[in-house]
Amino acid sequence: MRTINDILAISAERKGGEAAVLESVELSADAATLAAIPDDRWLSQMTRSIFQAGFNWRVVDNMWLGFETAFHGFDIGRCAMMSDDWFDALCRDTAIVRYPQKIRSVQQNAVFIQEHSARHGGFGRMIAEWPASDYAALLELLKKEGNRLGGSTGQYFLRFMGVDGYILSRDVVARLIAEGVIDKPPTSKSAMRAVQAAMNEWQVQSGRSLKEISRILATSCG
Repeated sequence: MRTINDILAISAERKGGEAAVLESVELSADAATLAAIPDDRWLSQMTRSIFQAGFNWRVVDNMWLGFETAFHGFDIGRCAMMSDDWFDALCRDTAIVRYPQKIRSVQQNAVFIQEHSARHGGFGRMIAEWPASDYAALLELLKKEGNRLGGSTGQYFLRFMGVDGYILSRDVVARLIAEGVIDKPPTSKSAMRAVQAAMNEWQVQSGRSLKEISRILATSCG
C-alpha cells in the first residue's frame, strides 16, 4: 500500500497540482457545532438523502419546502408516532415524492434518532463524540439501526451534515483495490475494517482529514 503522499502525487499529476486536487474539499464541522444541531435537522437530512438515493437530486431539492411542511419540520416526536392516517395522507401528498417505503422510513428513523438522543443527550452529541478512527462502525450503526441508511446514503448523509468522513465512490474503491486494501467493493464488516485501517494509517502519515484523503483517492483514478 502506497503512502497517501505517493497517491497525492498521482492525483496532482492527473489534475494539475495539489491545490487543484484539494480545492473543493470543504471544512468539516467541529464537535461543538455537530453536538448543537437539533435532532429534527438530523432527521431532515436523513430523509433528504434517502429520497435522493436513486432519484433526481434536483427534483427533491426543489420540493424540499413541501417535505418540511408535510413532515411538520421533522419534529421527532410527531414523526416517531406517525399514525396510519397521516401515512396514508402523505402517500397522496403531491408536495412530496410519493414513495411509501421511503415515507415510512421517516417514522423509523425518527425512532432511531429518539433512542440515541435519549442515551447521549442529543443525536448530534453522539455523532460529535464518535471517533474518526472508527468511522466504519458509525456507518454500520446507521445501516443496522437506521432505515435505508446503508451504503452511500449514510455516507452522503453524514457528509452533508458536516461530519468528517469518506465516501466510498467508484473511484475511491478503485484506488483501494489498486492498493491491495480490498479486492472488491466493500460490503462486509471485515472489508470495512480493512478500509478503516488504511484510512487510519493514511491519517497518521499525513494529518489530513478523512474528507481530504477520500478526495485524494478519488482523483487518483477518476
